[in-house]
Amino acid sequence: MVAPVVATPNTDARSVASQASPNPCAGTIDAPTNGTTVISVQGFRFGKNGGKRPAKLVGVGPNGEIEWVHQSAEKYDVAWGYDVDRMDNGNLFVTATVKGHRTLVYEFDPRTQERVWSKTFDIADTHDADLINNGSEILLANMRNYNASAQRNDDRIFVYNRTTEEITWEWRFDDHYDPETLEENYTDDWTHVNDVDKVGEGLYLASPRNFDQAIVVNRSTNEIVMKLGEDGKKNILSEQHNPDYLESENGTPTLLVGDSENDRIVEYANPDGNLTNGEGWNRTWTLTGNLSWPRDADRLPSGNTLVTDSANHRVVEVTPEGEVVWEFYAPWLVYDAVRLPAGEHGGPTATDLNATGTARLHGDSGRHANATALSRCHDVLQNISGLANGQGPTGETTDGQATEGRTSEGAMDDGETTASGGETEDREPASAKTGVPGFGPLAAVGALGTLLVGLGVARRR
Repeated sequence: MVAPVVATPNTDARSVASQASPNPCAGTIDAPTNGTTVISVQGFRFGKNGGKRPAKLVGVGPNGEIEWVHQSAEKYDVAWGYDVDRMDNGNLFVTATVKGHRTLVYEFDPRTQERVWSKTFDIADTHDADLINNGSEILLANMRNYNASAQRNDDRIFVYNRTTEEITWEWRFDDHYDPETLEENYTDDWTHVNDVDKVGEGLYLASPRNFDQAIVVNRSTNEIVMKLGEDGKKNILSEQHNPDYLESENGTPTLLVGDSENDRIVEYANPDGNLTNGEGWNRTWTLTGNLSWPRDADRLPSGNTLVTDSANHRVVEVTPEGEVVWEFYAPWLVYDAVRLPAGEHGGPTATDLNATGTARLHGDSGRHANATALSRCHDVLQNISGLANGQGPTGETTDGQATEGRTSEGAMDDGETTASGGETEDREPASAKTGVPGFGPLAAVGALGTLLVGLGVARRR
């Protein structure tokens, strides 16, 4: 079983490190944000001086001040930092991979800078997991899951019950897609399903990146009830990340997507109700400009969009017209960001904002083109562990050019992780059986180039 931990605030000596003045990580700050922005740093630098770098989480205050840095690579042997979600209690639900090709999910308390509970799965390179059904279950996106002995690809999304410690539902892509009709290598990283979210009762939004699609799966019927994009049709989506489901005031289903290989953010609406054959989707908003492999976009309550501009090592908040009003750098290779207390889902659609069309990003600092500035920022972040100087235990102040490349799983092949932080870790055996109970009736749908690393070559994560 998973045991909770009562922890005191982190008191690492580096937590009192001074923040540079001016802050080398803060870019354009036109106005303070409403809350803390949490950034997940995957941990990789492209270019001739590149290679593996430490993964971490960074908490950034309204004016771009560093509130805290969670050095997950150092504390928990995290190899790659991936998704981070806000929980209802104000804590964070974190997805990461650890050395030895395993997945680690945990609840992190930014006030104490400690884990509350954690769970390790014997599955490789999971980019996203989602706590669902009041935290009783974990929904996971399971990629790189080729079964060589059975000559079958077992890429899937599945649900793990934290109480029974069993997989209670799974959905295998091989049961719904014909590999003969797809461009991807069936025996390798076939789907690269990089995101999964609960978007309604029994409705799960998944992102099989290599299929250039975002889909919604119904847990009761196992049917695909919504699909945006088509394999190989790169003008719609090209190896996307982290789609978010929005709904307009009149109930129109809308998807906001990091269209990664097209270096843009796109929003599609489906006013006609034809959700699965691609004909009903219209692109209503596009953000272009100086973006490099963006992998997340969250619509904020204000109507602005929080963009994770991955290969530019930054997070930017932009208006519907594309103006940057807030910008923060966190080298190397940001993966995800969430604004507290807003969370990642919700906010008005471009149609509701009367802001349809194409916007071009402008008003940023341009610091991503300055390798020296990025290195200085990295050094500052790496020199803080826990609460930054001048930050209280709840985040309040106590005084009132990136070169595209590719990464490989081989970078994780240098040892096993050890449980730390005092909590109990359960490990899911790779051969775990799957039970599929019956469920209720159908819910309504509406509510980088090539780089050799370690043992092999793989496309960007």
